[in-house]
Amino acid sequence: MSRIGKIARRTFLIGATAIAGGFAVGYLAYQSEPRNPLRAGPGEDETALTPYIKVDQTGITIITPRADLGQGAYSVLAAMVAEELDILWTDIKVEHGPPSGAYYNGKVPAEGFPIAATSNDLLSTAGRQFGDVIGKFMGLQITGGSTTVPDGYYRMRLAGAAARAALLEVAAVRTGIDKERLKTKDGNVIAPNGQTLSYASLAQAAAKVSTPSSIQLKPEAEWRYLGKQMRRLDIVVKSTGTATFGIDLRMPGMVYATVRTNPRLGGTVSSSDISAAETSPGVIKIVPLMGGSGVIADSTWRAFKAAKLIKFDWGDASYPASTKEQFAKVAGSFNEDSQDSRFKNEGDVEKVLAEGGVTSAEYRIPYLAHAPLEPMNATVQFSDGKLDIWTATQIPTFVLQTAAEVAGISADKIELNVQIAGGSFGRRLEDDYIRQAIELAKAYPDRPIKMTWSREEDMTHDFPRPLAIARMRGKAKDRKVEALDLDIATTSVVESQMGRLNQSVPGPDVSIVAGAWDQPFSIPNYRVTGYRAPAMVPVSSWRSVGASGNGFFHDCALDELIHVAGADPLAERIRLCWHEPSKKVLEAVGEVSGWGSELEKGRGRGVAFTLSFGVATAQVVEVTATEDGIKIGRVFVAAEVGKVLDPINFENQVQGGVIWGLGHAMSGELTYANGMAEQTNFHEFEAMRLNQAPEIFVKALTNDTEVRGIGEPSVPPAAPALANAIFAATGKRIRELPLNKHIDFV
Repeated sequence: MSRIGKIARRTFLIGATAIAGGFAVGYLAYQSEPRNPLRAGPGEDETALTPYIKVDQTGITIITPRADLGQGAYSVLAAMVAEELDILWTDIKVEHGPPSGAYYNGKVPAEGFPIAATSNDLLSTAGRQFGDVIGKFMGLQITGGSTTVPDGYYRMRLAGAAARAALLEVAAVRTGIDKERLKTKDGNVIAPNGQTLSYASLAQAAAKVSTPSSIQLKPEAEWRYLGKQMRRLDIVVKSTGTATFGIDLRMPGMVYATVRTNPRLGGTVSSSDISAAETSPGVIKIVPLMGGSGVIADSTWRAFKAAKLIKFDWGDASYPASTKEQFAKVAGSFNEDSQDSRFKNEGDVEKVLAEGGVTSAEYRIPYLAHAPLEPMNATVQFSDGKLDIWTATQIPTFVLQTAAEVAGISADKIELNVQIAGGSFGRRLEDDYIRQAIELAKAYPDRPIKMTWSREEDMTHDFPRPLAIARMRGKAKDRKVEALDLDIATTSVVESQMGRLNQSVPGPDVSIVAGAWDQPFSIPNYRVTGYRAPAMVPVSSWRSVGASGNGFFHDCALDELIHVAGADPLAERIRLCWHEPSKKVLEAVGEVSGWGSELEKGRGRGVAFTLSFGVATAQVVEVTATEDGIKIGRVFVAAEVGKVLDPINFENQVQGGVIWGLGHAMSGELTYANGMAEQTNFHEFEAMRLNQAPEIFVKALTNDTEVRGIGEPSVPPAAPALANAIFAATGKRIRELPLNKHIDFV
């Protein structure tokens, strides 16, 4: 372990006005001294002072403590630090860093509060600040909710600026030149006379400098990286197939493993016969696990083959066995006893609807699997009372707690090495696969064990996006929408997911109505009610969480009422929208799509809008009705994010969200029979095909004052925009996903 005060070849520079004293520039109002998380990094000649920036003779390493799931988290966080630290982009090295409360996420907790993103009153502001307090004191190091950019925007920039200030202070003393006359560029301090001092040469002394009480961040006009087109740090290795994901790890003496557990989630094992698996080639050991068995072998393939030979008599699940029965449970939850929330209740809905002329409809969405390309996996080694874990995860601090519990050792004897992930979409917010790997390592200690799920295990043991039902009643009058009453019933993601992490979350589950109750429309009589169905299949966060389905419910309901009113779908949305940034998004998507221009017969254009994760997003989808089915043509997207930090990645994230949303709307469905998921691989859980992918045009708006994330907000409007376009082209109103249950696609 390093000795504080001894500086040598590697020095860790202060992040944002001395991490030991908290952020003293007013960004954080509370002070604390987090434990240095880089406990295993420095050696005898090294000193660790802060979690964020490491400097040694080989260059600078930036700690980017959010999971990189393909969304470019490492690059955008590194760019924030590099911008203020003034280092060369090509010289940057990044590490995820160890699990630590010092890397807490202050934005995620506030997503669970019933605070509309459009609300900026004193109570809403205080609520968001309280969310940050919760994140800090609970040490919630989480990647999710499109919070990586908004949570890191000031924190990471301040980390770079504080380090630069310390370096300039030392350089001023060393050169005898006032620090105001010194400049920095590409990892060097430059004096007026041309003298150059590298950051590495200054790092030892800079680590001892007391940082100033205030720090000046660079004005946007001086940005070199942020807001400009950047080549992601991982683009070469991921494009050439040389990136090392968790599933690619190889270590000396490694053995391999897989598991088979009851596909009726939470079900027990009545009996099992492992005799055939034990004698299968390459098998080293069969390990009993909760709900099944693990197989350790000399290769992953041999472990897979042996696992299939185990005969199980599976016990039943506690939830209804079929999708039909599960929908019936949800349908039975539209009652006063099951009411979970009513955050939106404006005007007098009951009075207006009692006058007659009511339009009503019911909408349904199915379970959806996460189905990342890289199945769940973890490499674990348990030796001499110490545990080493290599895996991709979005919840490293929770994993550390879980590992300590399962292994029966203290957290300081556990080393978690977070890997890049081949997709997640929320699946790696769970730790079930890591628990299993640790159990295997306990049963077969000393050698590293790489545990990999088969695709079938991954699909049948997913914690999916929950199925849900919405019921709409509404009224249109004088070519205007007069009333909208939307009831939404589903199981609680928060109750299910946080329960597995041994966390209790009191109060309503905002995700049940997210993307519906908080939409910025001035409908005179407007009500949104959430109903909590009984817990059934264990469910989890899925890309855009509650808004993923509620965007479909709310916008399709609104579109139906606009049609009844005889109004233009875009014009009426704009008229109803009271939130100026959202209104500009609607106007922008109309402009870029050429809304109102004539389409030939058989073609249709649908518009949809959803405000989710603080991002107002509007989409226009064009379709053509052919003899063989619906062909998606062009898609236009406008989104308000406050500031675009990486234009290329912004466009890619939006386009990816559109493909994700459209593909699942077309054909995505996870169904259950006899308590088990029926879709076991990609051939049964289809994604959008390459020949079906539309041309996608993206327009970013930056009128808002808040910086937002874009990983999820383009998903919710995709399904309703497609459904509304199909109606425009065919006159067929589809109220159930996936759409291919009612119409063909080509």
